[in-house]
Amino acid sequence: MRLRNISGSREIIGESKFVVQEPEGKKGNWAGIFGNNNPIHIEIGMGKGRFLMDMAKAHPDINYVGIEKYSSVLLRAIQKMEKMESMEKGKEPLPNVRFIRMDAESLTEVFGQEEVGRIYLNFSDPWPKDRHAKRRLPSREFLARFDKVLDKGGHLEFKTDNEGLFRFALEELDAAGWHATKVTYDLHHDREMMEGNIMTEYEERFSSKGNPIFKYVIER
Repeated sequence: MRLRNISGSREIIGESKFVVQEPEGKKGNWAGIFGNNNPIHIEIGMGKGRFLMDMAKAHPDINYVGIEKYSSVLLRAIQKMEKMESMEKGKEPLPNVRFIRMDAESLTEVFGQEEVGRIYLNFSDPWPKDRHAKRRLPSREFLARFDKVLDKGGHLEFKTDNEGLFRFALEELDAAGWHATKVTYDLHHDREMMEGNIMTEYEERFSSKGNPIFKYVIER
């Protein structure tokens, strides 16, 4: 279970240079935040940031924005960045990474039309009760939000260990006007889709127990 209450976490987040403060004011100007016109990829529900940071290291020509709504979880990602900075003697470790503390429902208030090149959803909360289906990130409601910020050639990648959530996600595509270009029910035994795969903390944990990882890549 994610920790949600760590004393002082909001204050640290509010002062961190790795966190974009008042992100609503940056809508349409994310190139200015990074100081370049490189593509912007976002991870929604970034957790402690391992996936995002590893992606940023592997692809320095892409700008990555991690979105996390729980302050105590985002705090862990900030601490990782600060540790890297300390090890590199004050040099900014990953200039192509920034974080936002917010709920994914506010996505269209923070990013402009076609401002995002790719979206990652990794091991999202399954919200198992039917009445909470609209809260699931692969739901048609959220896909409609993603459609507004994703550029025409962009796509979305979703990974989970929850088969029920994955099947739900696939069933939502037609109604939302999206289609899958790649689907696997066992990512780590799919040679093509494993090429270049970067794992999250959850992925490493679940796959080490022999649990299959489900993944799709979708576009409109």
